[in-house]
Amino acid sequence: MLLKIRSPRPEIKVIPPRRAKIRIFPLIPLLTLGLWFGYKQLQSYFVQPEAIFVLGGHEDRERFAAQLALKHPNLPIWVSSGSPEGYATKIFTKAGVNSDRLHLDYHAKDTVTNFTTLVKELKSQGIDSVYLITSDNHMNRARVIGEIVFGSQGIVLKPISVPSHGSPESLEKIVRDGGRSLLWLLTGKTGENLIDP
Repeated sequence: MLLKIRSPRPEIKVIPPRRAKIRIFPLIPLLTLGLWFGYKQLQSYFVQPEAIFVLGGHEDRERFAAQLALKHPNLPIWVSSGSPEGYATKIFTKAGVNSDRLHLDYHAKDTVTNFTTLVKELKSQGIDSVYLITSDNHMNRARVIGEIVFGSQGIVLKPISVPSHGSPESLEKIVRDGGRSLLWLLTGKTGENLIDP
């Protein structure tokens, strides 16, 4: 007589395919976002900007842009809502930059409108890439807005930060203005009346 001994088999759990999809689904947007940011980093590394775009707000940005303009004598300079016209012109002239290259625009009321008020003008001039000049504590928000607004028109950013003493802007501001930029893409409105003065 033969005696059969059954060895206990470990229980194998099989996850139904539906559950696996549910677990992977939240990772897809994160992976997509990560790939997109990586692509944008590479793109900005290799691009040769066709203009200098300065976000107004601090004269240090304009002084920095004037020095950059000397290194790139063929690039036009666009300053969005910066120092008063006479003062801004003086900064660039004193640095040795020809005033014919300088374009001062005072339509913007905030960072989102810095981009939305000039994107069509830059595109109509055939500009497909810009040096983005702003303070280091402001750059994250400016890049998010710029990638949405300028990126929607095929304009590539090459950011250059100007050192500042301020602390980095809050994630709340970055998300808010990123949302306002998406609103502009969908409706043509920036929602500037929705923010606190």
